[in-house]
Amino acid sequence: MLSLLRFGVISSFLFAIISLSILALKTFSFGKKTLYAKPRGAAKKGVLYAFGRGMLPWEKESSSKHLPTYVSGMLYHAGIFAALFYLLSLIFSLELSNLFIDLLQFLFFLGYLGGFTLLFKRIFLPTLRKISCPDDFAANIIVDLFLIFAFVHTYLARATPLFYLVAIVVFLYIPVGKIRHCIFFFYTRILFGLFYGRRGVLPPKIHKI
Repeated sequence: MLSLLRFGVISSFLFAIISLSILALKTFSFGKKTLYAKPRGAAKKGVLYAFGRGMLPWEKESSSKHLPTYVSGMLYHAGIFAALFYLLSLIFSLELSNLFIDLLQFLFFLGYLGGFTLLFKRIFLPTLRKISCPDDFAANIIVDLFLIFAFVHTYLARATPLFYLVAIVVFLYIPVGKIRHCIFFFYTRILFGLFYGRRGVLPPKIHKI
């Protein structure tokens, strides 16, 4: 049974990777827009800014005005990456030290706390609820379950089948739901940095008075 579920996890993961690759490649069918203006900056610097200083909350208006949400999102994603690593260690039978597992448990807890906070906000904040769709709720709940079972599994090895089943659902859902931003986030940040770096807008210049 576990061997079959392990195969299911690997297969669903490959399905997600292949599907995301196809989705990314399809965007090239729109062609490349010709830029007629002469470059006023360096595209490379724009990309470095987009993935560096540009990720800090005070560099983005929406994040600077909603710091608790920004922190919740950071904790959520840290927990998700930790859970994915833990799943990988199980699939490939990697041995982890007790201290490292303690660290993972802490990240799982913080991740779930962040995810639940975001879900709570989406449900009970009228302005956010009005612009939310079923996918917003489904993606959050599925990933929250993934974090819960990752945490439970560190204490109860018998939860392995359920953890694997939830992982399969997560991987199958990634290409069809909003979780696919896991690849398009990086894709769009690169394009963002390239364009505004070339225009000389990024990184922003500091003017001394």
